[in-house]
Amino acid sequence: MMFSAATPHAIATELGDRIKVARLNADLTQKELAQKAGISLKAVTNSEKGKSTLESIVAILVALELTEQLNSFIPKQGISPVQLAKLQGKERKRATGTSKTITKSKVTPSW
Repeated sequence: MMFSAATPHAIATELGDRIKVARLNADLTQKELAQKAGISLKAVTNSEKGKSTLESIVAILVALELTEQLNSFIPKQGISPVQLAKLQGKERKRATGTSKTITKSKVTPSW
């Protein structure tokens, strides 16, 4: 599947199908996978339909011993040299966005 041209729904459905195939390859029923992952049977069935929470998907990947696949799924990224120069030793905690700049205002605690 070409993910770049797919809708979010199509991608979620494809990932659900892949979870189902991985479960079947591991020779597990949905109930067995749910118990092994520590999640509900409904969470497993929803995952296979492409309608799941991230936490449920991660629990399933752990139970199916597929967590190494996460490095390919979302590779760890470093900070670009341009961003590193802008930060000047500070840790980046949020994006500034391109539409408008947010200004900080000082708030005095009322305690």
